[in-house]
Amino acid sequence: MLKKFTAVFILFIFAGVLAACGGAANSATTPAENQPAGSAAASSKPVNLILGAYTTPREAYSEIIPLFKAQWREKTGQEVTFEESYLGSGAQSRAIAEGFEADITALSLEADITRLEKASLITHDWRSVGAKGMVSTSIVVFGVRKGNPLGIKDWADLAKPGVEVLTPNPKTSGGAMWNILALYGAAKRGFVEGVPKDDEAAAQAFLLAVLKNVKVMDKGARESITNYEQGVGQVIITYENEILVGQQGGQDYEMVIPRSTILIENPVAVVDTYVDKHGSRAAAEAFVEFLFSREVQEIFARHGLRSVDPEVAKATAAQYPPVEDLFTIEYFGGWGQATPDFFGDTGVYNRVISGVQGLPQ
Repeated sequence: MLKKFTAVFILFIFAGVLAACGGAANSATTPAENQPAGSAAASSKPVNLILGAYTTPREAYSEIIPLFKAQWREKTGQEVTFEESYLGSGAQSRAIAEGFEADITALSLEADITRLEKASLITHDWRSVGAKGMVSTSIVVFGVRKGNPLGIKDWADLAKPGVEVLTPNPKTSGGAMWNILALYGAAKRGFVEGVPKDDEAAAQAFLLAVLKNVKVMDKGARESITNYEQGVGQVIITYENEILVGQQGGQDYEMVIPRSTILIENPVAVVDTYVDKHGSRAAAEAFVEFLFSREVQEIFARHGLRSVDPEVAKATAAQYPPVEDLFTIEYFGGWGQATPDFFGDTGVYNRVISGVQGLPQ
């Protein structure tokens, strides 16, 4: 275990994924710092929060964190500093499970939170906060080159010979898992030309055809879109918010929303073991609650994420068009069933990928 922790820590240092924001970690805490959020008894001693998140909402958190720091200072008189770590969702979840002491984790999918529950690091009912613990949503879409030169319109086009596709590695990226389930679900639901509805064998054959066109699998969704921006590949399967953020930053690629796709739901939770160890529970719980405020939900919406606040969702509806056939993880029986069925050792994805040379197995 020590070796695993050391390896994870070194990875953060040398890959530059751990960024200290506003101060160093607090090495000594007092019981007063563990008072309920907003308590008048909160200590004036500075508190440090460690955020372990998946890669795609990094820009949103760069706006959100300064707002929370100012609000918390005004409310309690206490200064709060942050350390931020961004990795692919699966990699981040495993890092926390193996000893990276994040106070708060914001991940791509529920299964990565469940891993921390099974490790007894998260012991409270994290689904009781906000929108059943989901702080934002998105959908799986395609990014295509300017003018859509290949005429990509829907899932079937990704299996055509010669089409170079990018999607991350499901072993490290939550976004990649969403991509696989979106593709497979669309096929199984009868929304892929040439694939009969409810035909498991045909859906698996289609998944194989698309995977054979995948040029490279990066560790996370952010690395994948960066690779695409550098000219690799012709089509990228990714989060809707990655395309929107890229376009806001001046990228000229275009977005294609398939007729059928999956609703991506992004959870957030306080990591009980580590906030109690650090004496940071009050500030950590307040930060999670802050993420569900209208002010913050509007920030998420500006950064390409669909809001879980009904009023913000209604106000931004023009930015986020409806999908003809939008399904959820419940179509696959929830993550408790989808994870082993698709990503377990003998799951659908692992059986299919074994027939593709040159990609991570």
